[in-house]
Amino acid sequence: MPAAFSEAERARVTERLLANGERLFTTQGLRKTSLEDLVSGTGIAKSSFYRFFAAKEALYLELMMRQAADVKREVVDEALLSTEDVREGLRRFLHATLRRLETDPLYRRLMTHPEEMAAVTRRLGSADPESVSAFTASPDNPARALADFLRHHQEEGELPEHDPAVLLGVIQAVLVLPLNKELLGDPALLPRIQDLLVDIVATGLTPQKG
Repeated sequence: MPAAFSEAERARVTERLLANGERLFTTQGLRKTSLEDLVSGTGIAKSSFYRFFAAKEALYLELMMRQAADVKREVVDEALLSTEDVREGLRRFLHATLRRLETDPLYRRLMTHPEEMAAVTRRLGSADPESVSAFTASPDNPARALADFLRHHQEEGELPEHDPAVLLGVIQAVLVLPLNKELLGDPALLPRIQDLLVDIVATGLTPQKG
C-alpha cells in the first residue's frame, strides 16, 4: 500500500498539479494533455495522480471553479449588474469580457473551446456528478449569472422573446471576434470594430419600449 501523503505534501502537490494543468490546458488543450504531462515536476508517479483528482477532467473542472468567482465579479457584478439600464449593462459586460479574454489565457481557452467542458461533463457525469452539478448551479458561475440575467429581462419585456440559447449565441459571437482577428482585412482596426459591434448588439437586443 503506498505511503500516505502528509497534509503539507498534499497541498504542495495539488498546487503543482493545478499549475501544470493551467499551463498545459491553456497551451495544448484537454485532449492532448496526458497524465505524464500533468505529474511532471510534482514528485509523484502517474499512478498517484488519482489520489488527488478522479481524472484529468476533474483537475480541469477545479481550475474552472477556482476562476469562476473572480470572473463573475469582474464581468457580471462589476459590469453587467452595475447599472439598471439593460442596454448599458450588456455593453459593459461585453467590454469587460473582451478585456478578460485579452489578458487571461485560461479563460480564453474555456470560452473558445466549449467541447472541452462537454468532455468534462461526460467524463465526470458518472464518476463525480456532484462536482459537475455544484459548478453548474453555483452562484459564482458567470455563465449561469448571464443566463439568469437574460431570462429575467426577457420576462420583463426588456429583451426580445427569442430562444435564450440564441441570445447567448449572439453574445458569444461578439466575444470570438478578437480570437479570429487574422481574418479581418486590417487587424489593426479590431478595437474600433469591437466597439462598434458591441454598441450594435447591445442596442439591437434592447429595443425601446413603446
